[in-house]
Formats: sequence, C-alpha cells, structure tokens
Amino acid sequence: MLKDKFGRRFHYLRLSVTDVCNFSCDYCLPDGYQCDSDRNFLGLSEIRQICAGFADLGTKKIRITGGEPSLRKDLPQIIQIAASTTGVEQVAITTNGYRLEQQVDSWVDAGLNLLNVSIDSLDPRMFESITGHDKLETILSGIKRGLERGLKVKVNGVLMRQYNGNELGAFLSWLKHTPITFRLIELMETGDNKDFFKLNHLSGEPIKQYLLENGWSPVIQNNTAGPAQEFWHPDYQGKIGLIMPYSKDFCATCNRLRISATGKLHLCLFADKGLDIRPYLQQTDTLELQQQLQQLLGDKDATHWLDQGFTGATKHLAMLGG
Repeated sequence: MLKDKFGRRFHYLRLSVTDVCNFSCDYCLPDGYQCDSDRNFLGLSEIRQICAGFADLGTKKIRITGGEPSLRKDLPQIIQIAASTTGVEQVAITTNGYRLEQQVDSWVDAGLNLLNVSIDSLDPRMFESITGHDKLETILSGIKRGLERGLKVKVNGVLMRQYNGNELGAFLSWLKHTPITFRLIELMETGDNKDFFKLNHLSGEPIKQYLLENGWSPVIQNNTAGPAQEFWHPDYQGKIGLIMPYSKDFCATCNRLRISATGKLHLCLFADKGLDIRPYLQQTDTLELQQQLQQLLGDKDATHWLDQGFTGATKHLAMLGG
C-alpha cells in the first residue's frame, strides 16, 4: 500500500496522457495551447507498466486526464489497459467533451465506467466566451449518451466571479431532473493566471451554507473518492459537490497521486517539480518502479501551500489535468 509519513493512503492515480488541449479557457489557456515543452508522451507499454505498478501497491481507481485525452487516437486502448489491470476497480476520464458525442460508446466498450466533463456555464453564449467553442449542446448530448450507456457522470465547473458567479440557480435547476453530480471548483491560482485569480476567485463556503440551509445533506464518501464535499437532496435526481482547496484541512484526506504525460510523478498538483520515473517504465517487471514510488512518496508535503500563494511548477491546469 502506498502510504506517506502523515498516514495518508493512496488508492487513486490521475494519469495524464497528453498536455495538449483544444480549448482556450480563460482561467487555464486563454491564448490556446502553446507547444513549449517535450511532447514525447507516454506510450502504451509505459502506461501498462504504470497501471500494473500502482495497482500492485493498492491503487483501485485510475483517472485518465490531459490536457484533453480524447486528442490521443489510442485513447480506447489506454482505457482498455487500465480497465484490464488486476486490482483496478474504477476507470475514469476527465474530458472537455469536445468529442464526447462521437466517442463515448468506444470508451464504454473499452471498459470506462466513470465520466467527468468540464462545463463552466449552462448559458451557451457564456460557455463559448469561456472556452472559445460553441459546443455546449453537443457536449450535453454526449453526457446523455453516457448516461444511457450506464456511466456514472460528474460535471465540473470552475467558479468565477465575473463569469458564472450567479449561475447556481441554473445549475440546481438542471440537477432537479438530471442524475449527475455537478461539482463547483474554486478557482485555483497557477503560475500563469495570477491577475485573473485575483479578479475572479470566489469561496465555495457561502454555497455550502446555502445548501445546508435548504435541505441538502452531505454524502458519505469512500476511500477512492476525489476531494469534493458532495450533497444530496430528496427532491433532486442529481447531486452537487464543492471542491474548495483553500478550505481548512483540505489536504488531510488526500488519496491521489499524479503522473504527467511525460512520465513524471507529481506528489501534489502544486508540487515544485515532477519526479522522473520513466526509466523504471522500461523494465520487464514493476518491482523497481514500486520501490521508487514508495521512496519518492516520503517527500510528499502535508499541504499544497496555496493559501500562501505558492503555485509550484504548475503554470496552468492543462499540464496535469487538474
């Protein structure tokens, strides 16, 4: 079992397979993707080694992220590798949904069972303003197809003062009759968005208080769940969640590690650097990889220090898929 010096156990791996993204979201890549780094992304054999090595150390959930993972033509094979790894119980993907409607069936056929889609606004004009694409309706159609295929669906929206800060009512109306979980994520400061962060950061605490005062109750989470505080209401088919990285003790229940698309272990989304594990992915077995992972985990900090303005090596969220 992967366990750090603070007693936290790590059942959940976020595996980036590309840092390329075709959206230009204002809070992440406002000028679009810039090819300013190594694009020698992990191959299928390396991904197989990662999945096997982590699974042997107790990882039960693997989330495939980007950038935008659907830009890889071999995404169904990547999903199949993760899903067929002994010990892995859940395979998830986080996507901007651009190709969801056309590709979701192939993902399910490959073994996907959890789907996360990014939607920052339910207003088509605001959605296009944020992302640079008029794709909201086709993304919603893709979500509908995912639900029809039996996927558990979560939708992520980044909370921003000047954009969707007044859309809580619209999101709740959507959840009234839609069996998904919608998670509002507090805007996080990164190396490239400091001014944007100052203008647009909103705390999720007032929303949490509103929910608790209006009949919503906390959902009990399992040990592979992400960082969201989720809430349910007897009159709603959907649930709502809040991801509040600036809240007290946010990191105390951390259960996830990250691998970048170029084979670097990130002990935190905001770690000061990635730790190269690629040489250990060329072995015939995973023993050396497992030993290295356990050794490197000893350097994991107690917290991300975001509240002190520390953003580490994370220039933008597309680097590691959040």
